[in-house]
Amino acid sequence: MSETSFEQAKAQFLAGLASLEAGQYAQAEAHFLSSLERLPGRISTLVNLAATRLKLRRPQEALSVADQVLTLEPDNRDALLHRANSLLELNRHPQALHAFERLLALEPSFAPAWSTCGDILRELGRRDEAAVAYRRALAHGADAELTGYYLAALGAAPQSPTGAPRAYVEALFDGYAGQFEQHVVQVLGYRAHEVLTQSLAALHPGRFSSALDLGCGTGLCGPLLKPLCDRLAGVDLSAQMLARAQALGVYDSLMHADVTEHLCHTDERHDLVLAADVFIYVGDLSAVFEAVSALMDPGGLFCFSVEVPSTETRGFELLPSLRYAHSEIYLRELAQQHGLEVSKLVREPIRTDQRQSIDGMFVCLTRH
Repeated sequence: MSETSFEQAKAQFLAGLASLEAGQYAQAEAHFLSSLERLPGRISTLVNLAATRLKLRRPQEALSVADQVLTLEPDNRDALLHRANSLLELNRHPQALHAFERLLALEPSFAPAWSTCGDILRELGRRDEAAVAYRRALAHGADAELTGYYLAALGAAPQSPTGAPRAYVEALFDGYAGQFEQHVVQVLGYRAHEVLTQSLAALHPGRFSSALDLGCGTGLCGPLLKPLCDRLAGVDLSAQMLARAQALGVYDSLMHADVTEHLCHTDERHDLVLAADVFIYVGDLSAVFEAVSALMDPGGLFCFSVEVPSTETRGFELLPSLRYAHSEIYLRELAQQHGLEVSKLVREPIRTDQRQSIDGMFVCLTRH
């Protein structure tokens, strides 16, 4: 190889790294491929190409590149990580677990790999092993709040948190925003937005003055609510989801905030508050009910959906799915405590998950 070819390969490699760091993944891929044309088989370039293709959501191609590296260097830790993550993206969970275990054999203190092993084992229903993996992650410095949440969902923590960690919810939906509507509506059969809004006309003849879409996400409820109200506001914790809601052009205002914190600090008045599939990430709803009651005049409606627990308890339960379920008894008690009356309560499936129907409740409360 000539010195010129080597320098050109190096320049393309460095340009690829800069593009990857800047989030310009298509450009990064082009630079790495150009570098490999001049310097084939360069391990550092192949490793970064695999990482880039994962960012481009092309896990099968990332897997092929990672395997190419591992043929040349079987213990390359970056390639093992990219292989494991590629298999995970492809929903090949047993193989992904094996790949993470290979990585941990070389780097036993790598907390993110222990956490991901816990996630996979939980998905596979191997809960005791998942708890062991999460505890290993915790021992090696994993986020204590998030890992504690995972352990609580497995029944392996002394007490359950009152809600999902804010950073977890924000990251989950920022990453989910691009495919959210297609996935929840077409794949999961989600229709909470339709079920809740269909009840409104019968419960409240005429228009609402001001509606608040709690946890509005990408705005699935927005087009259904806008014809029913003079003003429509939305609030969500995910900036990426809010950007998509903004593009609809149906919301008069959108706020980037935790829903409970927003309710507790807003001075706005609303005669409709709607929360479709939001409280699966909020366990203790007492602050929500108190705040909603305070911002409504008599006759206002508070409509929401919840998952139901497998047994009727007197409160809320964090499930292995990492979602909260709420009992009817609990909801009725909160309503009574905060001047709200049950106007409608319907039990029916809220969505599917792994081909299983998820039981839910659709509830409409009236402020009296």
